[in-house]
Amino acid sequence: MSSSSATVFKAACVQMTSLRDIEPNLPLAGDFIREAAAGGARLVMTPENTSIIEPDRKLALAKALPEARHPGLPYFSALAYEHALWLLIGSMPIKLDNGKLANRSFLFGPDGKVRARYDKIHVFDVDLPNGEVYRESATVQPGDQGVVAETPWGGLGLTICYDLRFAYLHRTLAQAGAIFLTVPAAFTVPTGEAHWHVLLRARAIETGCFVFAPAQCGTHAEGRRTYGHSLIIAPWGEVLADAGSEPGVITAEIDPAKVLAARHAVPALRHDRGFAAPARPVAAS
Repeated sequence: MSSSSATVFKAACVQMTSLRDIEPNLPLAGDFIREAAAGGARLVMTPENTSIIEPDRKLALAKALPEARHPGLPYFSALAYEHALWLLIGSMPIKLDNGKLANRSFLFGPDGKVRARYDKIHVFDVDLPNGEVYRESATVQPGDQGVVAETPWGGLGLTICYDLRFAYLHRTLAQAGAIFLTVPAAFTVPTGEAHWHVLLRARAIETGCFVFAPAQCGTHAEGRRTYGHSLIIAPWGEVLADAGSEPGVITAEIDPAKVLAARHAVPALRHDRGFAAPARPVAAS
């Protein structure tokens, strides 16, 4: 970490209930971003699918726009510049040339320029015990590039939602220089109740990173429900802020020196060892 990363700063996570069209979601997110900035936050983060949650697959593809025409880019760029923020828009669906979507995070600097992009690597294809079925791969093209962005306080590793379940991604980001991890999400209620807190705390503990997890909450179009509980977690695993189940903003003071302390105490990132994979059991004939 550079010497500048020793500066204590305030981070904020926005929790919101995105609607099924882009236009109303931009000011909805914008009001929360301004609230966070007014409270002294220097790094502000919004959830996955900030710009739209459209559950109908055909409508999701029809409403998506390419990056060059997406109104969220100039809107959030102007907000970052106006308030001199590092602003992570957790994700916006971006139409690709092949007709599919990228589930893409955008990090804006205080100059309003896009400093990093990240396309969600692990897409959410699951069959939940309560009967909910999700096939994100039907519309979303998975990314294939890990991203660590430089900020004045240190490296910011970008992930999105279902990426949370893949510890190797977060470990790789930490070993590549991340001291902060972002996990913007739209977690379902059943998986959130069972796994959200424990997985996020585990990612912080395993990597010695601060974890920022801005989340969607409440009931969206066609009855889709998301869990909420945006979290800010310290490198030793302590939950510094929890947004509960309603829209709003949470903040915490972030001291990057705590990353060094956690990694000095348990230097697991330096203890990787190669090993042979176990042999598969041979079925009895």
